[in-house]
Amino acid sequence: MTGTGTAIATQDYDVIVIGSGMGGLVTATQLATKGAKVLVLEKYLIPGGSAGYFERKGYCFDVGASMIFGFGTEGTTNLLTRALDAVDMEIDTIPDPVQIHYHLPNNLELKVHKDYDNFLEELTAIFPHEKIGIRRFYDECWRVFNCLNAMELLSLEEPRYLMRVFFQHPLACLGLVKYLPQNVGDIARRHISDPELLKFIDMECYCWSVVPAEKTPMINAGMVFSDRHYGGINYPKGGVGTIAQKLAKGLEKFGGKIQYKARVTNILMEKGRAVGVELADGKEYRAKRIVSNATRWDTFENLLPKNEIPRKEEKWQQRYEKSPSFLSLHLGVKSDILPIGTECHHILLEQWENIEDEQGTIFVSIPTLLDSSLAPENRHIIHTFTPSYIQEWEGLSNQEYNYKKEEAATRLIRRLESIFPGLVDSLDYQEIGTPRTHRRFLGRNDGTYGPIPSHKLPGLLGMPFNRTVIPGLYCVGDSTFPGQGLNAVAFSGFACSHRIAVDLGL
Repeated sequence: MTGTGTAIATQDYDVIVIGSGMGGLVTATQLATKGAKVLVLEKYLIPGGSAGYFERKGYCFDVGASMIFGFGTEGTTNLLTRALDAVDMEIDTIPDPVQIHYHLPNNLELKVHKDYDNFLEELTAIFPHEKIGIRRFYDECWRVFNCLNAMELLSLEEPRYLMRVFFQHPLACLGLVKYLPQNVGDIARRHISDPELLKFIDMECYCWSVVPAEKTPMINAGMVFSDRHYGGINYPKGGVGTIAQKLAKGLEKFGGKIQYKARVTNILMEKGRAVGVELADGKEYRAKRIVSNATRWDTFENLLPKNEIPRKEEKWQQRYEKSPSFLSLHLGVKSDILPIGTECHHILLEQWENIEDEQGTIFVSIPTLLDSSLAPENRHIIHTFTPSYIQEWEGLSNQEYNYKKEEAATRLIRRLESIFPGLVDSLDYQEIGTPRTHRRFLGRNDGTYGPIPSHKLPGLLGMPFNRTVIPGLYCVGDSTFPGQGLNAVAFSGFACSHRIAVDLGL
């Protein structure tokens, strides 16, 4: 298949990256520093995807979550710091002493402190009969993290890298091999028996994996549950969008290019190989390697011919399904609504059985508690989001759609008032986005947050790496190992760029 556009193919590149999400930007910048000729094509006006931003009436809102891992200064898991350093970029960050303030059923109130022992003490005070099990479970997470943090995190598809790492860190490698097929739920039940504490572990996983503990890979949990105490949660000054802006600037500094308002509609194929892309305006660009930062559903169902979906991808789609998207409520509020000591991040759930339901769990970020410059004086941002599926928002007239959005916003604000009494009277600005919004502006199939296991799988063993069965085509982002989250997709970017650099002989 070749493109249908009449425009003449432009200058060839070593690598074309479709999309400027964090995985795509890390891939592009890493390759640019190695001397590759790189072009990033972004359909929107700014880089970042779900790590982007938008401005309204003096407020600078993060598109996605404000809880950022990967900005530590020690070890090897500080992938955002490393990605910026590679292109001579730097961002001032603001440390957050508490990862999450949980507001859970049966009046379970708990803060996850950066200080590990403080967190365990607070959790043990609620479940004193599980003191030993709590320590053993979270210590086991540390064992996973210490294995990861001992080695440079690059492509697991590159044999020479694997051999080098194994000889340098044999015990760490064997430790990771042990945990690779395991899920959090199985390990938690070895140490813990209290049903409500196990539900809390489910929420600890769900807040970033969007699945309970039995479906959450232990490798991922080891990273998250430990790095929040090791590198910590550090918010980028100026907002999450500054990360993508700095990476885009660094890409151009090292000779790469990023083109906005460039919507890729087709991946060009010749003799079974990916050789370029075609844009909506008919322009064609060619490269030795093509990288898709779109979801695997968008990549193999929309950018490639549907009747040519590889069997391997069909099998992957049987193992993984689309996670829900989000209903996002961006609020500007008067500062005095938040009492002294309010934490930046909160999770609210009233009934355990609703944890995975449509609009069941509520996530809250208040980034202006860390960086007041994001809002007008005497104002705060409260970004609230809750899982929601595209099916809930389709087949509606404009009037029905707008009414349903307002109804959902009112319902969310009413629930938030259990944490922030008087919130409704403090509103200064309000904007709501649905899965349709995420699909439109982020270009994600059904607005999905990423893939989740359709049933219990053996840890991360089913998650694909960056190479695809189509020669010349790679995938990066949350549809590849190790999955969702800003630091995780940065990992996929490091891995993808490493694999491509080896393939190109850079």
